[in-house]
Amino acid sequence: QVQLVESGGGSVQAGGSLRLSCVASGFTYNLYRMGWFRRAPGKEREEVARIDSDRSTSYADSVKGRFTVSRDNAKNTLYLQMNSLRPEDTAIYYCAASIGTMFNLWGQGTQVTVSS
Repeated sequence: QVQLVESGGGSVQAGGSLRLSCVASGFTYNLYRMGWFRRAPGKEREEVARIDSDRSTSYADSVKGRFTVSRDNAKNTLYLQMNSLRPEDTAIYYCAASIGTMFNLWGQGTQVTVSS
């Protein structure tokens, strides 16, 4: 079964850290670009970070220097290390795979809540 399953969300105070994980199955994970997205209440979904098969990365300006995306191809797992969290980081976080030219496989999401 082709799927992405996220975990690691939770509630944390501002300045704290969380690490999200996303386990991929049913496709050749190491070949594809992977990404993290988020949707905050009342806002559009936004891309947070992406990592290509060659491990090159890019980040949204709002998270640069605070978030780190990585992948473990042996475990078919994508990570998002989030440090110095802010209340504005509160959102549902989704991982996604770009099987083709766009992100077209999505996980179910994991809630991150940052309190001030």
